[in-house]
Amino acid sequence: MTKAAPDTDRADGAADAPDTAQAGLVTPVMRALKLLRFVADGGSTANLSEVGRRIGVNRVTVMRLIETLQFEGVLEPLAQGGHRLGLGFLTLAATALAGEDHLATARRVLTRVTGETGLSSYLTVLDGANVRYLLCETPALPLVSNIRAGSRVTAHLTAPGRALLAHLSGERRRALLGPEPLAAVTAQSARTYAALDAQLAADRDAGCAWSQDGFEAGIDACAAAVLDSHGRPLAALSVAGPRTLVGTDTRTRERTARAVKSGAADLAVLLTDSPAFLAAAERG
Repeated sequence: MTKAAPDTDRADGAADAPDTAQAGLVTPVMRALKLLRFVADGGSTANLSEVGRRIGVNRVTVMRLIETLQFEGVLEPLAQGGHRLGLGFLTLAATALAGEDHLATARRVLTRVTGETGLSSYLTVLDGANVRYLLCETPALPLVSNIRAGSRVTAHLTAPGRALLAHLSGERRRALLGPEPLAAVTAQSARTYAALDAQLAADRDAGCAWSQDGFEAGIDACAAAVLDSHGRPLAALSVAGPRTLVGTDTRTRERTARAVKSGAADLAVLLTDSPAFLAAAERG
């Protein structure tokens, strides 16, 4: 009896890269989701071998995934070649989001980030010269911060406030915060616009703002802005906790920053209907 050929493509050089070693996960589903994320991020499916290299599967598998997803309406072909997300996928996503308000959707992201980092996570918006904390998700640990949902704090004194201010013009920042000297709570607080502008430029380059004992003693925080399609700040996602949990080593802090940036990027997609989100924020 002839054995069935394995799902490989020798011309591409290698079989599918292993997706996971964890038992119970359905590898074909994971491959399909990798392909969908690739397309959603603007990747072209015109070159199957290149797609396979990017998502870690072989060309034959890519071809089968595309055929299946196209049959289900999840992908649709483009006249110039390649594919885009199909109406079947878009209507499924729209139906799912229609059942939730914006703050409930945002809380799901905060819950994930708290689970990944073990730290309290927050969603904030600018409120004049302050940041207002809309949502707070805490791990199963004793509370160590005085910040709660509903708290208002001078924006430039906090990591989420800095993450938001970093994406405003200098003129806008000065209009919000008022004349020098700026309010200060610790030696790290910027008292002049020259110092604040330098701080915000570094935050913007890093893609997130870090605070060490910046507002509350013994509490470190990391925040990233949630930006709309024009690069304007809608909100900020932040995590905070005692330094013993946040850690001081580079690897731990990089992992925390990645989780915060990923959460902020997801919120940017989920909160694209900014007027509705801001209205929900006002109600919150």
